[in-house]
Amino acid sequence: MSYKTILVHVDPSRHLEARVATAARIANQEGAHLIGAAVTGISRFVANQAMSELTDPSLGYWRDELRQRANDTLDAFEVLARRHGVSSFEKRLVDDDAAGGLGLHARYCDLAVLEQEDRDAPSPALLPGFPEYVAMSSGTPALLVPYAMASPPETGAILVAWNASTAAMRAVRGALPLLARARMTHVAVFNASARREAHGEQPGADLALYLARHGIAVQVQERECGSAGRAGDAEIAQALLSLAADLDCEMLVMGCYGHSRFRETLLGGATRAILESMTLPVLMAH
Repeated sequence: MSYKTILVHVDPSRHLEARVATAARIANQEGAHLIGAAVTGISRFVANQAMSELTDPSLGYWRDELRQRANDTLDAFEVLARRHGVSSFEKRLVDDDAAGGLGLHARYCDLAVLEQEDRDAPSPALLPGFPEYVAMSSGTPALLVPYAMASPPETGAILVAWNASTAAMRAVRGALPLLARARMTHVAVFNASARREAHGEQPGADLALYLARHGIAVQVQERECGSAGRAGDAEIAQALLSLAADLDCEMLVMGCYGHSRFRETLLGGATRAILESMTLPVLMAH
């Protein structure tokens, strides 16, 4: 398996360059087509009705202004894509709000590259939970780039957060091209005794064998967290990030737990804690 189509969210954020650089590096490694998608912020449902029913000329000006801003960011994307040597790319203007538009277009890609929410510089165009919503509504693995990251990671070690769930397995499958290029893949299993029926006699062994058959070098890291093998979501999240740092990992792969209703994303506590405090790229799938 390899990535053939990668989508990257393009907006006027100060972190755009690191996000595009990350997407470009993966596209170059995989020989993939890179799509830079910029949204106008006008919901397609609202726009379809408003443009057909309203005659206020200021509405058309407002729409044209938003489209021009989006096109300006696409021009910036093109400069960055050429700078990073991407051979196949396109600029895509999406007349929709960010969550709905990116969720729809990511559905037809192998990977979506998004950005961790920056609480110090929130974007007025992005609702809270935007990256998680895209991952859960599109069914496409999403790679979240930390807003504090200045340059894309090299192909080093990757940590897989493994709890033997369906979401975790979907994340692993979605990350296979990246895992295949990694120097080492560490499979982290926390408090396996609490779910022995899911993990089996040797926690992580089945996943390690699955990855080894793909030619991926694997080490299982079984750990206990909390008191008597019981830990809260925040403890598990912090333990994962600490383990990633100890093992010098450059990426975390995990399942995204939760559900979305009416553009409002409800996440499991561990998922939310990771996404709030992540310091390395996180690939997640639902």
